[in-house]
Amino acid sequence: MAASPVNDLISPKTLKNMFVHHVYFWPKNAGNTEERARLLKGLQSLTKIEVIKMAHIGVPAGTNREVIDSSYVFSLLLIFDNLKDQETYQGHPIHLKFVEECSGLWQKVIVYDSIDA
Repeated sequence: MAASPVNDLISPKTLKNMFVHHVYFWPKNAGNTEERARLLKGLQSLTKIEVIKMAHIGVPAGTNREVIDSSYVFSLLLIFDNLKDQETYQGHPIHLKFVEECSGLWQKVIVYDSIDA
């Protein structure tokens, strides 16, 4: 049986010893398409920061089970090699500009950082 292309790209071995930074955003005016577009553009700008190994910007998948919270509007998943790279990202001018220009667009942000168990 041929290997799945996804399994070739991402495997548990690939993600070992990584720093995972997952951020969820609830905009102040979720129905305002202009503000949503500005926030999305800001999130996309973050992916240019060189210490990021992998990035994914998402929206709720439309799944519906009791344990799923789909109340957020955007999620940002970033993977770094280590804590030091994540700290570099936090102080990077692109990230600081994003916070300055976009923080007024959200009412709530939740961050989940994790490392290997």
